[in-house]
Amino acid sequence: MLTPFDIQTHGPGLYEFTGKLRQWLTGAGARDGVLTLFIQHTSASLLIQENADPEVQTDLTAFFHRLVPPTSDPSMAYLTHTYEGPDDMPAHIQAAMMPVSLSIPVTGGQMVLGTWQGIYVVEHRMRPHARTVMAKFQAG
Repeated sequence: MLTPFDIQTHGPGLYEFTGKLRQWLTGAGARDGVLTLFIQHTSASLLIQENADPEVQTDLTAFFHRLVPPTSDPSMAYLTHTYEGPDDMPAHIQAAMMPVSLSIPVTGGQMVLGTWQGIYVVEHRMRPHARTVMAKFQAG
């Protein structure tokens, strides 16, 4: 069974939802298996990243903005898909460089994440969005 997780974003950045996933796995009676996540958008991504120091998320967001600036930046003048604003095509490029699905092992109902790892939706667009992540737990 697929379960949707709706994540509200407020512009570029990393939005952690590890706690929601932990609660869901507990409520679903998960034991051992694999959790698969898939984001249903072409301008956002999924990422496992450090959740201890918020500067990591800030620096990653700044890096991706610098790596792929909006089409209003002269260096991006070659892009033609600009109908939805100057951040749209750069968001698609960033999403193409990052995962849109994740597989996470689960043991004893707990995700096998490292001490400082959290699961994030990465928003690449400037305006707020409602992002949907589909989750499936497969017992193994």
